[in-house]
Amino acid sequence: MSRRLTLAELPRVRAEASAAGRSIALANGVFDLFHVGHLRYLEGARAEADLLVVAVNSDASTRAYKGPGRPVIGEDERAEIVAALRCVDHVVVFDSPDVIPVIRALRPDVQVKGTDYTPETIPEAAEVRALGGRVAVAGDPKEHSTTALLAALEAARRR
Repeated sequence: MSRRLTLAELPRVRAEASAAGRSIALANGVFDLFHVGHLRYLEGARAEADLLVVAVNSDASTRAYKGPGRPVIGEDERAEIVAALRCVDHVVVFDSPDVIPVIRALRPDVQVKGTDYTPETIPEAAEVRALGGRVAVAGDPKEHSTTALLAALEAARRR
C-alpha cells in the first residue's frame, strides 16, 4: 500500500488497523516550509497510537486558510516530504476547509493537534468523540512557525 492515500482509501486503513488490533492517530496541517516544530508535532502524534496518518491541506484549502501567497511549496511536494518521515505511516491531501471529512472516513482513535491548541479548543473534538475517539495535543511549545520563517527570510532579503 502506498504511503500517500486518497480520502476513499481511508476506510480500508481503518478496517485493516482494527483487524490487526492497531490504533490510529490523525494529525493535520499545512506543513509549508517544513521545520523542526512540524517534526516534533508529528513525532508526538505518532507516540499516541500504533499508526500515524497525516492529513495535509491542499493548495486551495491552504490559500483559504492562510491567505494569498501561501502555500510556498505545492501540495504534492509537501505531502512527499511528510510521507518520507519515519514516524508517518500514511498521508492524505484534503481539500475541505476543515479536517472533518478525513475524520469521518478514517475514524481515528485519536486526533492530535499542535500546542497552539488545548484539548478543549480543538475544533473537531466533538466529531472525534462522537466517533469514539479522543483528542490530544503534541509537540513543543509554538516557538517555530512558517509565518515567522517567511518574515525572517523577508527581513534578510531587505538587508
